[in-house]
Amino acid sequence: MKLCRVTGNVVATVKHEAYRGHKLMIVQPIDETGGDAGTTFLAVDLVQAGPGDTVLVMQEGNGVRQILKSDKLPIRSVIVGVVDDVS
Repeated sequence: MKLCRVTGNVVATVKHEAYRGHKLMIVQPIDETGGDAGTTFLAVDLVQAGPGDTVLVMQEGNGVRQILKSDKLPIRSVIVGVVDDVS
């Protein structure tokens, strides 16, 4: 799991079938103080997060396949929770 901040969303008129019905967000990994901790990447949003939200992102292929209930997916990163507070 990675702690990230949502920086924006992605709009595409044509996308892979596996992405249909899912929001695709741009996320920035952050440290516990909220500072940037890596480069941005894309993640499928399953929890209705929005820009500015602090989220938990799962980046494990097997876990993603179990959550989305499919054996073959071109999806690596999934937003699985919105974080209220980090202490």
